[in-house]
Amino acid sequence: MRIGLSRVFFALAAASLALLSLAYGDFAPSGTLPGWIPWRETWVYSSALLLLVASAGLCFSRTALPSVLTIGAYQAIWAMIGIPPILSKPLSFGAWYGFCEALTSLVGAWILYALLRWQPPGSEMPIASRRGVRVAQILFGLTCVYYGWSHFLYADYTASLVPTWLPGRQGLAYFTGLCHLAAGIGIIVGILPRLAAALEAIMMSLFGLLVWLPSFFAQPRPAWATPPQNQWSELVVTLALAASACIVATSLREGTRSARS
Repeated sequence: MRIGLSRVFFALAAASLALLSLAYGDFAPSGTLPGWIPWRETWVYSSALLLLVASAGLCFSRTALPSVLTIGAYQAIWAMIGIPPILSKPLSFGAWYGFCEALTSLVGAWILYALLRWQPPGSEMPIASRRGVRVAQILFGLTCVYYGWSHFLYADYTASLVPTWLPGRQGLAYFTGLCHLAAGIGIIVGILPRLAAALEAIMMSLFGLLVWLPSFFAQPRPAWATPPQNQWSELVVTLALAASACIVATSLREGTRSARS
């Protein structure tokens, strides 16, 4: 996949995060700004508008670099919001979920920044170097392993999300968990990593098409889809994860060559 297509996909995912925030007045799908922050609503809506502008700017060469930095800053705050649940219950597997979702998205911005900011070897910033990109790819792989393991720990819940018209719902929950694990391990250890990232992006996209989108038309509405914000959050997060996976797959082909062409 060319970097241009991946960049547009990532921009669309960022724009969906901004629209979700504007619609529901929350900072991120899996977290919210603490109530003690002064002018909380002002921060939420202004940051969402800034994210929306950056999403549009990412589609143009001249504004792409500052735009991806803005998107990355937003996602970094999203990740920070996911830290308090971990600190309160570090051994709870579920406490890590929101942080991992934000980290997966942040990795996409990190790698895209490196691709856009390409410089001759030895002159680049550490975060944009080949080693820095490799660290980001490994972090993405670790989050994939986390998602895969969650399919086994919460197999019944995962199976309940599978559309009823698909056979073997429990088996599909385990199978997709294995796919997450295989993709993550492949990226971490370097076994067909580009293929692993591409298949991860495809699988995440299929989740949106086969699970989240049909839920909007289901009657009666699924129990997890109340309130409707949950449905939109799941769809938006899946879009963000799939876009990040596309960036990772592209980086495994492009290295840190210039993405401006």
